[in-house]
Amino acid sequence: MSVDPRRVGVAFCAIGAFLHLYAPQAVLPMMAQELGVGAANASMVITAGTLAVAATAPFTGVLSDVLGRKRVIVAAMALLLVPATMTALAPTLQQLIFWRFVHGLLLPPIFAVTIAYIGDEFPPNEANGVFGLYASASAVGGFLGRFIPGILTDYVGWRGGFLALAGGTVICLLAVMLLLAPERKFHRATDLKTSLMQMLAHLRNPRLLATYAVGFGVLFNFIATFTYLSFHLAAPPFNRSPAFLGSIFVVYLFGSVASLWLGRAIARLGRRTFVLCVLAVWACGMLVSLIPSVAAIVFTLIIASTCGILVQGSSTSFVAITAKTGTSAAVGLYVTSFYIGGTFGGWLPGLAYEAGGWPNSLALVIAMLAIMAMIVWATWRDRPA
Repeated sequence: MSVDPRRVGVAFCAIGAFLHLYAPQAVLPMMAQELGVGAANASMVITAGTLAVAATAPFTGVLSDVLGRKRVIVAAMALLLVPATMTALAPTLQQLIFWRFVHGLLLPPIFAVTIAYIGDEFPPNEANGVFGLYASASAVGGFLGRFIPGILTDYVGWRGGFLALAGGTVICLLAVMLLLAPERKFHRATDLKTSLMQMLAHLRNPRLLATYAVGFGVLFNFIATFTYLSFHLAAPPFNRSPAFLGSIFVVYLFGSVASLWLGRAIARLGRRTFVLCVLAVWACGMLVSLIPSVAAIVFTLIIASTCGILVQGSSTSFVAITAKTGTSAAVGLYVTSFYIGGTFGGWLPGLAYEAGGWPNSLALVIAMLAIMAMIVWATWRDRPA
């Protein structure tokens, strides 16, 4: 049975987007040490990118609904090479934050538009499976983005690791250009005003608003967990090296594999029941991190990454399938909420960590999971068509 090249192209879109976004997490303690700043200030390297994504995602969707899908994705991936390279060369924290912000501006045209492409080009009975593939590839990209700098830091420094990621972007760009077919079922908005009106209409849909809130919580917890458990592992009594901190992101591959069955799980259990079960497992897994053991913390990261990827895949597929018009704008609004959550997830748990260590950050994560569960229980009552 032949493989649809579009699916492979979608996978490379996801890898290329997520290769850089969270790359500083594995080496953030070393970056903070080199630059002479604390955990909360160093976390701005991550939150600058997520804040830029949050600010531009809806408007990227509006532009894509007018210009089309593939041309926007390819142009953004090509431009991404500039901040990807300059991030590795920035000599100060301020310049590093600036280039990470520019980097974030170019990411919504890749992943938000890719999600809209899936919703447009694949029939609903196939779309959930393709969204699972997209989530799986996103996890691979997120893993490689953390793993490569973490491993290379001991040999060429974190800057050399970031340059290696820029080389990976070139590979992804070429793959997308060759494999992602131009859109065929895309319904172009007549002008920017029409697309903006479609976007505003999404803000009056209660089920979409609830999904946006869930997206906020997903990235809040992701950033809080992986950033501050890295600080936790780098500090006494663990004192783990950059190579180790980079290698633990192999846990993303568990979520990558699990998400391939996302479509079947939603079809069998229903989206609401499935996500509530995943959130419950996620909360229980987080509590394991209180055990003073590296093995226990790695187990927590496996649970957090797997559950987070599954909830993220469930939410994004719901948005893309539900929005009948202005799909890219609807996805853009979700991405904005998602990355606003990531911005707060990098900043607020950082203050908690500096005040009382990992247990304080964990308390915020557990509270957010409880809020997400209440939202899903109250609003996701019907299985989407």
